[in-house]
Amino acid sequence: MTLSNHPGLEIFAQLSLEEIARLPAEDLHHLQIEADKELKRAKATVAWLDSALLNRYRDKAQSIRAESGKDFGVARFTDGEITIVAELPKKVDWNQRDLAALVEHIKAQGDNPLDYIDVTFSVSERKYSVLPARLKTLFQDARTVIGGRQTFKLSVTKETA
Repeated sequence: MTLSNHPGLEIFAQLSLEEIARLPAEDLHHLQIEADKELKRAKATVAWLDSALLNRYRDKAQSIRAESGKDFGVARFTDGEITIVAELPKKVDWNQRDLAALVEHIKAQGDNPLDYIDVTFSVSERKYSVLPARLKTLFQDARTVIGGRQTFKLSVTKETA
């Protein structure tokens, strides 16, 4: 076992955010590596436990939903002194080409398809970047760019001789 002069993750319970931010970059680098390891370990543990719970309770939850005439939703039951709430959300996916044809069909019938269908327009950045200049200016007023969540990856700088 090797001993380290770097602080461990327990430092987060001892120092304020400002104090941690003032630590040497090498310590922050070490903490980032350790936190990433712990996160991976925790995610693997959660996935393993979730699989065990699925294995143990899936059939019971499915049976309770079936008794209620439901394929999806919440099934509530007990296992000893523990209440189990098994939720199976419904996920619906729509075929976009079929919906586009239905929009045209609804229009042809004299109805407004927007009364029945939510429509969202988007333009990928790749397609936007290759638009001809005359079209790009038309799109500019409809385009808003905001920054995502900024991240920092710390690494040891390799010294070259």
